[in-house]
Amino acid sequence: MADVRMTFWGHLEELRARLIRSLWAIGIGAAITCWFAPEIFHYLMRPVLAALPAGAQKLHPTAVMEKFTVYLKVGLYGGIFLASPAVLFQIWKFVAPALYQKEKRFVVPFVVTGTVFFVAGALFCYFIVLPAALQYLIGVGSGDDAAWVEPLLSMEDQLTFVLALELAFGLIFEMPLFITALAMLGVVDAHQLAAKRRYAILGNTIAAAILTPTGDPLNLAIMAVPMCLMYEVGIWGARVFGKPKAAPQPIDQPG
Repeated sequence: MADVRMTFWGHLEELRARLIRSLWAIGIGAAITCWFAPEIFHYLMRPVLAALPAGAQKLHPTAVMEKFTVYLKVGLYGGIFLASPAVLFQIWKFVAPALYQKEKRFVVPFVVTGTVFFVAGALFCYFIVLPAALQYLIGVGSGDDAAWVEPLLSMEDQLTFVLALELAFGLIFEMPLFITALAMLGVVDAHQLAAKRRYAILGNTIAAAILTPTGDPLNLAIMAVPMCLMYEVGIWGARVFGKPKAAPQPIDQPG
């Protein structure tokens, strides 16, 4: 029992150390991105401004501290984005002791692939999902009330909306990486994942219906289809990199 307790507390201490290092990386990244917060905010708001009617393409601070809060939030989330390779590295180092020696050599591909997938998800959201969602949301009823309704969007609300979707799609595109990592640990395998495909499709569709900002089928499909594709990529990763199952031991026959 003493050995078990030491092992348990050792894992907690290792987790604590990895979390602290990740927070340091995020803090350094936030310090860098805070300096460019106004420029980053303007770039993030381009899809919002493009969806607004001509002559009303402005965002409005609705409180004295709102601009400061918005730029601070931009810096914090930018720090998380900038520090994502370091955070992925710390995650890898935490799970590495459970891997075979040959599997530990995948640290660089893990970090690089995770970063690329996260950026790909954010870019997909920025260029595909946000324009479609914003055009739908802002354009609801515009033919009937355009003469007497003008959008008055606050800075903080729009930033929260954009960042939530960006983060959601970044994490969605990380699905193959985490599925592969679980397969390398022996938690799941490609056969199990393929057998549960129909449930995964149903679960992804329900999750997309909850997360999507609109209720129309187009935006639902824009979110659900990538989730299902990422699941399929995860199955492929589990098949290629998954931990092989141990061969069953022969049963001794009574003499």
